[in-house]
Amino acid sequence: RVQLVESGGGSVQSGGSLTLSCASSEYPYVYSSYIMGWFRQAPGKQREGVASIDNDGNTNYADSVKGRFTISRDNAKNILYLQMHSLEPGDTAIYYCAATYTWESSVKATNPLANHEYNYWGQGTQVTVSS
Repeated sequence: RVQLVESGGGSVQSGGSLTLSCASSEYPYVYSSYIMGWFRQAPGKQREGVASIDNDGNTNYADSVKGRFTISRDNAKNILYLQMHSLEPGDTAIYYCAATYTWESSVKATNPLANHEYNYWGQGTQVTVSS
């Protein structure tokens, strides 16, 4: 069973930085294609896509985090990262790691920042940004 475990969340002042990590029980390179992403959910709001990366290294970012967040994958350590800089109170949310693995030529995600594109989810890690 695929398991995703997030870590690295915490409290930080506005303008600060945090790096989130997602350890996967699955090594994505054993599959033909994959997408992995970070999502977040603030109190009273729907879960939204933050960033994604696929097996070809293609990345996507929500407009609200472009230039501030960077998604990357360390295949040797089997860890997905989200580097967050210039954090704002609006970034406060529970952050979730997500993934889809397939033996098809590609995942064929029409929107890699949409919840329904992902089959596996982590438990989430809290990020709180104070002014």
